[in-house]
Amino acid sequence: MDGLLLINKEKNMTSRDVVNIASKKLNTKKIGHTGTLDPLATGVLVLALNKGLKIVEDITILDKEYIAEVTLGIKTDTLDITGNIIEEDKVPIIDEDNIRQVLNSFIGNYRMQVPIYSAVKVSGKKLYEYAREGKEVELPIKNVFVYNIELLGLSNNKFKFKCKVSKGTYIRSLINDICKKLNTIGVMSFLERTKQGKFDIKDTIKLDEIDENTKFISLEDAIDLPKIEVDDYLFNKIKNGSKLQNRYNYDKFAFIYNSKLIAIYIKDPKNLNKVKPKRVLI
Repeated sequence: MDGLLLINKEKNMTSRDVVNIASKKLNTKKIGHTGTLDPLATGVLVLALNKGLKIVEDITILDKEYIAEVTLGIKTDTLDITGNIIEEDKVPIIDEDNIRQVLNSFIGNYRMQVPIYSAVKVSGKKLYEYAREGKEVELPIKNVFVYNIELLGLSNNKFKFKCKVSKGTYIRSLINDICKKLNTIGVMSFLERTKQGKFDIKDTIKLDEIDENTKFISLEDAIDLPKIEVDDYLFNKIKNGSKLQNRYNYDKFAFIYNSKLIAIYIKDPKNLNKVKPKRVLI
């Protein structure tokens, strides 16, 4: 029972809740998720089990796709509809062309302010702890990337959009900045993660569908890297974590032995004539 499990997370659950329930259903403590979803959010939550935990980092860094809804005219302390309202304003008349123009302006590199209600640490303390204590703290700025963003619909004081973004993008913060450019205020009122890397929401299951027949994504299928099959000689070197002569045309790749993933290797930055293990799974 090694690999990944794609869950369609329901609303009003934390990602930790999902892990805990799946842990009991599958009778294993070696389980974790690969990218937090807010309790408000639904959609793709990739769980890693047993040896799958060794590739969590490789799954967490994947790009994400979301569908989000914006409710205009209010602002909350959490930047989403679940927070305490701190500001209200009349919603200006905004047409679709204006929204599309503003959305398109975010495509590319985006310097995003991390929201105060997040688990990012400043001086060893999580930001949401400062918020709950009512203490002021300088919010960090992150460089993220917006690959595309598309308006899906506009109705009264709400609109929906779809976007593909890099790891670490807070859609709440993106919405807050979108509203600023629209000269109004607004909050995230709905969020669904529809993809994480190649993992699509159409391939997910609900938590209550987990049973003894549940199929997992193998480590070999989970890793979207060039794969190189090795013989017994290289297998013995790889399992001992040896550096190898660089005969490969990849910056990062996977070694396979008897059809099983055994290691992920990268170019050695200190010696480009060598490759070294990033992760050994045996």
